[in-house]
Amino acid sequence: MQGFVRAVRSCHETLKLAILQHSLVRDTTEMNKVFSRCGRVTSSPPAAMHQKGLENTTVADVLMTKGGEKVESWLWCSTDDTVHDAVKQMAQNNVGSLVVLKPGEQQMIAGIITERDYLRKVIAKDRPPKYTKVREIMTDQHKLITVTSNTNILHAMQLMTENHIRHVPVIDENIVGMISVVDVVRAVVEQQSGEVKRLNEFIKGGYSKNL
Repeated sequence: MQGFVRAVRSCHETLKLAILQHSLVRDTTEMNKVFSRCGRVTSSPPAAMHQKGLENTTVADVLMTKGGEKVESWLWCSTDDTVHDAVKQMAQNNVGSLVVLKPGEQQMIAGIITERDYLRKVIAKDRPPKYTKVREIMTDQHKLITVTSNTNILHAMQLMTENHIRHVPVIDENIVGMISVVDVVRAVVEQQSGEVKRLNEFIKGGYSKNL
């Protein structure tokens, strides 16, 4: 558990650093520091994303790095589901949160349930997860922070850091997907890596012309 908390704090610190220094990582030493904090980056955004710059990168671009993630049944649960079933669903699909929908065909959003909700409101209080409903521990829709596909990634980063949250639903009238602090940090690191690579190529190209 302590390792998990440390990892989350590390990602938050990296996110704060990225907001302050998003325009450019000036040398490979800084780049290595960013990588060491986030861990190994396992997916690569499209080449177009490297060329956009963070100022022009949107949430939609981040979703594309996740394989064009679209809303599926495993991304949400119902207010009437038990916490046990919701957490089991998270574990099976390797996600840290679920959008909570109200019962009915219209699939109206009721809120969000996260691993943190489970730990703080169920485990820490010795509540039985098999008999506790999702609606009892979820973050209500009135407190729910969301973004759209067109939201700038820097704005999404700011929302996460200011509100101390790790998961944000992406909603364009309907649920489009979910982004996490890890997704955002990965996008920032990949973007900065691309900038460093282009600078190195420019410098090498300039030297070669002068030889």
